[in-house]
Amino acid sequence: MGSQSKIDLAYIAGFLDGDGSLMLQIKRRKDGTKKFRFMSTICFYQDSNHEEFLHWIKNILGIGYLTQRDDGMSELRINGFKQVKDIIKNLLPFIKFKKNQANAIYEATSMMSSKILSRLTKQELLKIVDLMLIIQKHNYKSRSKKTKKELIQLLDLTP
Repeated sequence: MGSQSKIDLAYIAGFLDGDGSLMLQIKRRKDGTKKFRFMSTICFYQDSNHEEFLHWIKNILGIGYLTQRDDGMSELRINGFKQVKDIIKNLLPFIKFKKNQANAIYEATSMMSSKILSRLTKQELLKIVDLMLIIQKHNYKSRSKKTKKELIQLLDLTP
């Protein structure tokens, strides 16, 4: 990650609280032996006319990729368990409004970055499902909110 002062981290945390989102998703896969993969993301949103703020955040954090959407908005996305975990760890003391989501994604990404995903136990996977539901519950808008039952079925954790 780039050089970060406490003031920079506090500003970025405030930006995340207001114009950002934390996502922990299960994506279906067609290749490989597993039928799914997990994806963790921090996303910052800004009107494309003011995209320079997203460039600043990317520079401070030293990671992410910028895209311009068709609706005039730009996004800075950061993916990856370890990357998300490390950034959230640094931002957590300053996050106010998304504290529940931040704690949940930090716990989940800590679990997922500490061992090979195929070696997560059933109990660990069930804990990750619970953390996903916390994040979903507190997110303002989600296209497809899955129920606990649907997530458990997708992960093939049914008895």
